Amino acid sequence: MLKLFAERGITSYTVRRDNVIGQASYHKIMEGGHIDTRTIERLCKYLNCQPGDLMEYRQDEKVLNHAD
Repeated sequence: MLKLFAERGITSYTVRRDNVIGQASYHKIMEGGHIDTRTIERLCKYLNCQPGDLMEYRQDEKVLNHAD
C-alpha cells in the first residue's frame, strides 16, 4: 500500500483534503497497523483499484514458528 501511495503522491494532507480516510487510519497504514474493511473500500474507490493492489497476505512468523 505504501508503494501505491508513493506512486500516486498520496500524503496525509491528500487524504485529509479529499476526505478519503481519517488521520488515525492513515497513521495505522504508515506504521503497518491493522485497518478495517471500510477503510480498504474507501481507498479502493479513491485509487480506482482492487484490494489486492493495496495489500498482500503474509503469514505471521510467530504462527510459522509454532506450526512445527
